[in-house]
Amino acid sequence: MRLADITPDYRRKFLVVIDETEECDRAVTFAAYRVKRTGGTVVLLSVIDTADFQQFLGVEEVMRAEAREEAERLLDRRLARIADMGGKITVETVIREGDALAAIRDLIEKDKDIGILVLAASASQDGPGPLVSAFVGRAHDLHVPLTIVPGAMTDEEIIAVC
Repeated sequence: MRLADITPDYRRKFLVVIDETEECDRAVTFAAYRVKRTGGTVVLLSVIDTADFQQFLGVEEVMRAEAREEAERLLDRRLARIADMGGKITVETVIREGDALAAIRDLIEKDKDIGILVLAASASQDGPGPLVSAFVGRAHDLHVPLTIVPGAMTDEEIIAVC
């Protein structure tokens, strides 16, 4: 059972995975305008893939620090985008290390206020992107609804449906 297990202090959160892809902005726009319109919080999650760090033992800490700086830069860029939308939009940021799918599932499991996972599909002919493909194939494993924003939607189109 979710929805804060029917407790009165439940505050719905929209989880958005932050990366360097163009479609990430579509997901941020959708989540931020939903929160702006209906209330709640946008949770921006950046996941640092640490798989390559162990291959370069002598520079592992330098690589980790650089990856963290990049994650913070990506989050800052999305925070600025949300600030430009105006109004009161509550935002939390989270940085995790490891496998993206595992980090997303873990955060959803630990934060019972996360009520919706928002991803955006790529507009590319190469397919919807790795996260969308992974979660669509395993949507039955999620304990929250999955919203997929088409990558070809404009900000205006997204705002119109929020």
